[in-house]
Amino acid sequence: MAKFGKRTTAARAAFAGKELVKVTEAVALVKDNAKAKFDETFEISMQLGVDPRHADQMVRGTVDLPHGTGKTVRVAVFARGAKADEATAAGADIVGAEDLMEIVQSGKIDFDRCIATPDMMAVVGRLGKVLGPRNLMPNPRVGTVTMDVKAAVEAAKGGQVQFKAEKAGVVHAGIGKASFTAAQLEENVKAFVDAVAKARPAGAKGTYMKKIAVSSTMGPGVSLDIANATGNTK
Repeated sequence: MAKFGKRTTAARAAFAGKELVKVTEAVALVKDNAKAKFDETFEISMQLGVDPRHADQMVRGTVDLPHGTGKTVRVAVFARGAKADEATAAGADIVGAEDLMEIVQSGKIDFDRCIATPDMMAVVGRLGKVLGPRNLMPNPRVGTVTMDVKAAVEAAKGGQVQFKAEKAGVVHAGIGKASFTAAQLEENVKAFVDAVAKARPAGAKGTYMKKIAVSSTMGPGVSLDIANATGNTK
């Protein structure tokens, strides 16, 4: 039988028997037991009733969290001329065209979000095998292929979160830090859940949201009352 440290044992005891709880209680549990020596990320995981292998069941989108993620996001922008200058002025960390493509091809990917103007997609398209697996490929559906470079950079820097259903229909994201107030985390949870609810694809049949759980980086997870999380309680 596996042996756990005092912190893990205490956390497991605190979470014992806690299932399908309201967002307020779940946030309190996670915050109270996030006792690592660093500011743990507050994470959410959602099991959806979709099969993302089918195009009409893919769930993908973005959400501007009310209180951001607490994470410093490095943004790369593929653009030329005036749009490159616009990206730099908006706070992009890396801006370039073919030169940036060569950097990425060399294996140096020092950014968390990638944005491109439409005219640069012929260049960016060559990086699909590098950026795709890292979920960094610019996509017009999530606003990362756009002529409004300024807005896209500011959104990324301001705490916008991208989400995409992975295998088995799971959506996962970091939506804050354990150091956030309980109220801030509650609002971020509900904003994220609402965004995923609105992204329900036409091909989704039956129950869409099957399970929602929250946790901290090093802590156990606790499942949420879906009706409470979606605001459908009477």
